[in-house]
Amino acid sequence: MYEIIANPEQYQIDHLINGTGNANIEITKEERNKWAAEIVAFSEKLTEFAKKSKTLAKLLSSPEKISTTPASLKTLKIQLFMINDSLNTAIEIADKLESDIVKK
Repeated sequence: MYEIIANPEQYQIDHLINGTGNANIEITKEERNKWAAEIVAFSEKLTEFAKKSKTLAKLLSSPEKISTTPASLKTLKIQLFMINDSLNTAIEIADKLESDIVKK
């Protein structure tokens, strides 16, 4: 048996959790399947993102000439930084969640 011990304060969402109670409940099989499907969907999005990233990297490292405007290049850099920040945040949250699901 496993227990999820995720503390909403550590995820900065405690104000959304107020009034839900602290008594342990068992997650139904239906609910578990629902969340498992959601996690599979996340994984599929990451796989698609990885494919797009490899395609972009191949294009940028190819011998083909690429022209741009300074504004477009700056926009590309900003978007890549935003993606990187989002991925780093997602990995941090996933690490935290992983440590918050413990075998009893």
